[in-house]
Amino acid sequence: MNIQPQPPFQAPPQVAFHRTELGVILGLYGRMVAAGEWRDYGISSLRDVAIFSVFRRTAENPLYRIEKRPKLRLKQGQYAVIGMDGQILKRGNDLRQVLRVLERKLIRAVE
Repeated sequence: MNIQPQPPFQAPPQVAFHRTELGVILGLYGRMVAAGEWRDYGISSLRDVAIFSVFRRTAENPLYRIEKRPKLRLKQGQYAVIGMDGQILKRGNDLRQVLRVLERKLIRAVE
């Protein structure tokens, strides 16, 4: 009887935002909070995607989701901003460039 030892169980790695990515996102978040547009956020780190959700009120559905999907890095881009209705507003590999779609809304909010 030949019994092979089982390899130790390893949980699948999770996708998460890096500290520099969070710095960029939280910078925009702070400006939107100061403008009175956003009031809460949530972060999810899942197996294939990391999600930063933005809320106007805590009990609502998110206004926007900022997603990081590293598997799409070589295709459409790993970052995406998704609206409340599920529509992709912007996608790309440069996080600052992708977030500009939300900064335009800040400019309109201040005017």
